[in-house]
Amino acid sequence: MATKFGHKKLYIDGQLVESESSKSFDIICPGDETIIASIAWASKQDALRALTAAQEGFKRWSQTDVAERVSWMHKLRDKVIEHRDHLRESIMYEMGKVWAGTDEDLTSLSDSLAYYADEVQKVSDIPIPDKEGSHEHRLVHQPLGVVVAFLAYNFPLLNLGFKLSPALAAGCSIIIKPSEYSALSAYIIAELCAEINFPKGVINILCGDVQEVAIPLSESRIPRMITMIGSTETAQKLIAQSSRTSIKQYSMECGGNAPFIVFEDADLDLALDLAVALKIGNSGQICVAPNRFYIHESLVETFKDQMKERFAQVKTGFGRENNPDMGPLANQASVLKTHDIVNRAIDQGGELSFGGNPMASTGYYFEPTIIHLPNNQADILQEEIFGPVAMITSFKTKEEAMELANSTNAGLASYAFSTDQETLDYCSIHLEFGEIQLNGVKYDIYLPHGGIKNSGIGVDCSAYALEDYMIRKRISTAIAT
Repeated sequence: MATKFGHKKLYIDGQLVESESSKSFDIICPGDETIIASIAWASKQDALRALTAAQEGFKRWSQTDVAERVSWMHKLRDKVIEHRDHLRESIMYEMGKVWAGTDEDLTSLSDSLAYYADEVQKVSDIPIPDKEGSHEHRLVHQPLGVVVAFLAYNFPLLNLGFKLSPALAAGCSIIIKPSEYSALSAYIIAELCAEINFPKGVINILCGDVQEVAIPLSESRIPRMITMIGSTETAQKLIAQSSRTSIKQYSMECGGNAPFIVFEDADLDLALDLAVALKIGNSGQICVAPNRFYIHESLVETFKDQMKERFAQVKTGFGRENNPDMGPLANQASVLKTHDIVNRAIDQGGELSFGGNPMASTGYYFEPTIIHLPNNQADILQEEIFGPVAMITSFKTKEEAMELANSTNAGLASYAFSTDQETLDYCSIHLEFGEIQLNGVKYDIYLPHGGIKNSGIGVDCSAYALEDYMIRKRISTAIAT
């Protein structure tokens, strides 16, 4: 059956190939539930071939001069930009993402390639003074090895860029396993790599079953790093699987459960504008999206009513010509999960203030939803929602706000709004999160992105991420006397 994007092949050892099993997997558009493409569905043999290819690719790529690596990264970036609209369209169809949102995905990939191509040229040996004057010491950086990257579905090319770019710059080869829900754009990147004849084995892209692909990739002794963007539960499984055979490095951006704290002296319009933007952006399928809204008791009713007014204006739909504010969730399972979260929140004492239901008979849509919880005791507040649902609870003091905000095992992003600098400083000290956003929101490739507690190991973005893909050696030379 002919589809909009046709059939896409695996990319292994510099070649576009069919799966050894000849299986394929249909990519379904969550906006209208139509099949938009099929992808080659990798077998265990394909995963093993990718591992061997990456191992050989690393031997060559790690010895490639930095200037040549940078040149290849620029070639790939140029090709991505050349196919900009095609890639954005693939994201819109595979994710149901609004057209404006596809630009962030695409730009994040091209920007990350450019950023790390530049950043790696700043890496140099670090001298270490010898206290006795008997030796010369230097710290050198070298490529880590083969990297296996498991990607979440929510930002297909952003996630890919955050893993691919520092790996390439550092001199590592990489095997990328995208989510089956948004693998189309990754397979198109594979086609672009083949088109420019990217060096063999350095980039490998395939998707398949957990048992056939994910476990063989993670359990193999070949990878030196397992990196991931996804849930905490998935990270725990990958660490357990991959450590059975060898000690590996990890860089994992895991689930979040962001608090959004609004103090009594906050700029309420600013807080509401950002709250709504973060909650409907990508249909709430963002690891840093706020789940738990802690609003000062003097503002909670006003905040809830005005959020309701803003949610009522949200236009939901699919496609460039429709210009919606919010698209669908990625799949039917996400709709069922979100609906279950809403129902359990209500069962645990929550008051449904707005929305709360799937929206359409065709497509995976869910209403923007507000639930007012009387206290912080509901178990549901410990779960990452990953949908357009806001749970609102009030607080009295800044001490209580911190206690509520920190009452989670997650520690990725947090948000606080106040016009009092002392209050903001207090939040900076006491919030137990890897990212604390005060009176605004800012993310970019040069800013480190990572969590603490159960929200991750290592970082994405910034020069710190590049270090994750390198080993450090101390070279000590005795001074002849």
